[in-house]
Amino acid sequence: MAKITGLGGIFYTAADPAATRQWYKDILGLDGEYGPLLPWSEETGDKPYSLISHFADDSYIKPGTRGFIINLRVDDLDGFVAQLVGKGVDILGQSDEGYGTFAWIMAPDGVKIELWQQMTAPD
Repeated sequence: MAKITGLGGIFYTAADPAATRQWYKDILGLDGEYGPLLPWSEETGDKPYSLISHFADDSYIKPGTRGFIINLRVDDLDGFVAQLVGKGVDILGQSDEGYGTFAWIMAPDGVKIELWQQMTAPD
């Protein structure tokens, strides 16, 4: 039987798509012909997964203004946060939830980005 195998992408409008793609390349190290490309072949964690999550209100999305956030997996959250700080990026906060550690930043055009290092496999 045919099935969904993963998240194919996130698509949204930006005031200046070229500048936004450049920000993703310069700040997050993500590049690709049509935008940031995330090859799953580079993931080494135990049972890596993507999640589509729903919220009753926008408190988790704030201070983002676009009605959604982008969650990006990282292999070393502390190291990546240090790199971001070195580039002058403001870190909105960090949290350890047991199953993973998180940090949040803002991207151009009001998009909140959540950085996530998975610590445990899903049930």
